[in-house]
Amino acid sequence: MVTNKEIKQLTNNPYVRNMSSKAITYTDAFTQLFISANSKGKLPRELFEECGFDITIIGIQRVESSGKR
Repeated sequence: MVTNKEIKQLTNNPYVRNMSSKAITYTDAFTQLFISANSKGKLPRELFEECGFDITIIGIQRVESSGKR
């Protein structure tokens, strides 16, 4: 579960469209960037970090599962 402070921090990321305590909705730009970079071999964690996401807030399982979707 994400705190209100963490929600605010994530909401300030330009790649986040919407955020709640249980879910993150990413922008279309991030989705396209993620798919393109991931298909070229970039790991999900690398991409999230390069795009300014704090992995400790998002959670490594959520990041890794993004690559499977």
